[in-house]
Formats: sequence, C-alpha cells, structure tokens
Amino acid sequence: MAFFGSVKTIGEGVLRFNPSKYQVRYLNLHEFQSKSLMDKYGVNTQKWRVVTKASDAIKAASELKGELVVKAQVHAGGRGKGSFIETGFKGGVHLCKTGKEAERLCEEMLGKHLVTKQTTKEGTKVQSVMLAESVDPKRELYFAIVMDRKYGGPVMIASPQGGVDIETVAEETPDLIFKEPVDIIKGIRPEQTKKLAEKLGFTGEKAKIAQQQMENLYQLFIKSDATQVEINPFAETTDGQVICMDAKINFDDNASFRQKEIFEMRDTAEEDPREVEAGKFGLNYIGLDGNIGCMVNGAGLAMATMDIIKLKGGIPANFLDVGGSASEQAVTEAFKILTKDPRVKCLLVNIFGGIMKCDIIASGIVNASKQVGLKIPLVVRLEGTNVTIGKEILEKSGLNITSANDLDDAAVKAVNCLKN
Repeated sequence: MAFFGSVKTIGEGVLRFNPSKYQVRYLNLHEFQSKSLMDKYGVNTQKWRVVTKASDAIKAASELKGELVVKAQVHAGGRGKGSFIETGFKGGVHLCKTGKEAERLCEEMLGKHLVTKQTTKEGTKVQSVMLAESVDPKRELYFAIVMDRKYGGPVMIASPQGGVDIETVAEETPDLIFKEPVDIIKGIRPEQTKKLAEKLGFTGEKAKIAQQQMENLYQLFIKSDATQVEINPFAETTDGQVICMDAKINFDDNASFRQKEIFEMRDTAEEDPREVEAGKFGLNYIGLDGNIGCMVNGAGLAMATMDIIKLKGGIPANFLDVGGSASEQAVTEAFKILTKDPRVKCLLVNIFGGIMKCDIIASGIVNASKQVGLKIPLVVRLEGTNVTIGKEILEKSGLNITSANDLDDAAVKAVNCLKN
C-alpha cells in the first residue's frame, strides 16, 4: 500500500527495493484462506467452497446459491485478465450458473500455469480453485486497517472510492481518503467507526452494520497479529448487505510462534524455491534479475553493496543477508543457492567481521567454495577483527578468489570479472 511509502529507484543507477517489482518473503494467503479467517471473526463474505479436483466442483456448486464466480487461487493480481500457458485459455476468474459449467472451468484451470501481470513468464501453477456466490455491488467502497509508524500504531483508512487502485485515489483525490488512528491499548471507539461509516455514505441501520464489520475486522487485525487488513471493495450490495468482497491480509512474521495455525497456511509451492531453501538456514534471500551474486552480513550493508554494484555498471542478482554470526554451514548453503542461478557469473562476498572474526569467516568461505565446487570468480571484501589473517587464508587457498580492499574496490573487481 502507498501509505507505507514503498521505496523505489532513487537517483542515477542507485537501487532500492520496489515491492511491486521484486518478490519479498512474507506470509501470503490465498483468497479462500483469507475468507476463512474473516468467517472466523464474523466478517461478512460471500459463501464459498474450494476444490482441488474438477470432479468436486459439481458438489461444491450445489452447496452455493445463484450465479457463481470461479477463481483460480494463486498469489498474484490480475487473474481475470491472465491466460493459461498450456491451453491459451483466457482468464483465471469466470462467472457461471451451473455446477457443470463450474466443473468445466475448473478443468481449464487446475494443474495449468496462469500468467498474469504479476507472475513470471512461466506463470504459476493453479492447485486450487474457489467457487463463491456472486454478489451484485451497489457501491464499491474501501476500508483498511494498517500498522502505521507515523501514528505509532493501527490506523483505520476508508474511502468512498473503492474497487480501484487506492494509491491512485490517494494521489489524485486525497480528500476522499479518511484516516482514524486507533489507541492499540483501548481499541477502536464507536464514535470512530460511526464517523467512518458516515464518510462512506452509510445511514441508519446500514451504518450500524458497517460499524460492526469494522469492529470485527479490527478484532481480526489484532488477534491474528496482522500488519494490514485491506478490504477492496468493502461493498454495499443491491440486496442491502454489507460485504467484504476481497481481502489482502499481511502478518507480522515475528508473531509466527503465536499464530501457528495461520502460518501453517503458507503455500511454499507459490514461492521462489530459493527463498524457501534460504529460510531453512536463517538466510534472508530475495532473488533479482542480475548476474553478480551477493552475500553480505547485515541488511544495511547488503543494500549498500547492491547500490555500489549498480553504480559501477553491474546488476546484482540477489539480496542475501547471512546475519551477524554467519557459520560455515550458512555460507555453504548461501553459495549453493547463489550458484543454482544460471544468470550468476560472479560472486561478491562483503563481510564485516564483528561477532564473527574474519579468519573464521575466511576459512568458511574457502571450505564452502571447495564443497560446492565453485567455478565462477569470487570477489571477497573482509573488514574487522583479524582481517589480515583472513586475507592470508584466502590468498593461500589456491582458489579463484580475489581479495578487495574496500567495498568500492570489490564492486569494481566484480564488474570487471564479467568482462573477462
């Protein structure tokens, strides 16, 4: 969401993460999983069913009423305008009226790879499809609760302009964005939800229903350790209901020990396998599009390393933070992950030896290089305790390792490796 101020490219050649372009590792729920969580907290949603086999669609449809919406369940937006690689079938979202039609649509989707504007060109394999009762919105509104640093806690955000890109609304008509900071100790107050309900155009009994839905969404937000609950659209239907038609819910990863049931919903099949593998060893990895693999200890130092590579004419292949006390096993696993990417033609290791001394780090790098059979150039910049001993270990290893004096020197040498 724009309210968090996502950082993009800044200045000539300087790299910053843009969440809309690069995949980040956090818990991401399928739509049906979000709906099951909303159902638990009394949030109004369409009645739904989920199937993993097309043959189950007729029974699922028989338990629902009226026109049905059939949705491929993948972690990507733009499903309705997507297409399937294997057959060319258009659209991951369709309307139908019978169980037989639903079965046919499920056959077109299940087991096939859906390509949307937010997936890779290889697409994402559809392993489940949600069937839900279609609703007819009279008005499409917007409601969200986010954890906002500016306010030091939760903030409710509402707008009468829902069903569209809320960032565009915030930019073009900021007067239609309404915010209510919440005291996280006291919780939301009735006068706050009443105010927002009125700003959304609800009156009388409808306003009370909308208020109750806001309260229920806040309970979901707090009790599930969410950092964002975004409902778009938050709709008033033609038959007088207030429905949360679609939801995006983000969670605090640090609360995973407390929210085991929610975090067990994680679908690793939807994630970059390199990121999944990195997580097993406590490595923070995000794959990018370049050809210089980076291994650094510390997120800030990792960002600086990527920036300087970019400034020197190279393109970083990843963000990889091995942490402040990188073990030999962690370095070995990091090398395995980095070298699996065929685009990586050189590795740059930038380590500051604080908790872990440079000589120990150097030994780990040498042993890891031998274990994975490293064949591409490796540039290493070490700084900190026992740095002289560490450099001697690298020089005497007999491996294709180039020592760098500082970060600027390391970036230049890594980029030059690509020219040879």
